[in-house]
Amino acid sequence: MVQYYWNPGYGQQQMVPPQVTIPSGRPNTPPFREESYIENILRLNRGKPGIFHFSFEHAVEAGKNTKAVAGMVEAAGRDHVILSEAKTGRRFLFPMIYFDYAEFDEELNYFDQTP
Repeated sequence: MVQYYWNPGYGQQQMVPPQVTIPSGRPNTPPFREESYIENILRLNRGKPGIFHFSFEHAVEAGKNTKAVAGMVEAAGRDHVILSEAKTGRRFLFPMIYFDYAEFDEELNYFDQTP
């Protein structure tokens, strides 16, 4: 019997950022650019009021599989977001896998789009 293994890196070249040597002899790599992942966009807009929508696959009660939080982002990580509710001051920690979308009434901060 023949076994097959999937190797996604096979036959592809690795992309290495170009290095330039400056007079001090240290290599200089291109400046870091933040990527436009949801958690980075939420972090850029920390403190702005919005409505954050979440949905859960396994609800405790039928019809209770969504949650909308009117508040603001306190912090955002790769796999989570911490929200504070404006009215009550309650804080929520949600895994990002449950995040659906957010609504804001004002313009959002976003990354510079120039190349």
